[in-house]
Amino acid sequence: MGVKRVYYDWDDINKLLDNLYDQVKGKVSSVTGIPRGGSILAILFSHRFDIEYTRWPSNHYPEMLIIDDIADSGVTLEEWKKEFNVPKFATLHYKTISKIKPDFYVKEIDEDYGWIVYPWEKETAKTIQDYLDN
Repeated sequence: MGVKRVYYDWDDINKLLDNLYDQVKGKVSSVTGIPRGGSILAILFSHRFDIEYTRWPSNHYPEMLIIDDIADSGVTLEEWKKEFNVPKFATLHYKTISKIKPDFYVKEIDEDYGWIVYPWEKETAKTIQDYLDN
């Protein structure tokens, strides 16, 4: 049977980004993203809200926002926060089992929520999702 999947479309992503912007408005002046999903979101965020997009994260910019799609296990955020402790971090989804809680997040979910498939991931992308069926 495999793991339950929850599919998001571009309209869902735009609504989540709107919510995120409401939280960070006036607190950030530039944005970058954690590859891969975070890069897409940072570019969308930059265009949608006229916030400067920066290719490289830096501890020299306390008003920088570093975006990722989800804080799942928290390993990625933990690694990035060790290197970049000055910028603020945001995710669309924050899983309560994550080792790290982002500074900003839109939707808190638990481990039973299911595997989120974002619109930039093909539904048939078995190379990404294969391990879920094991």
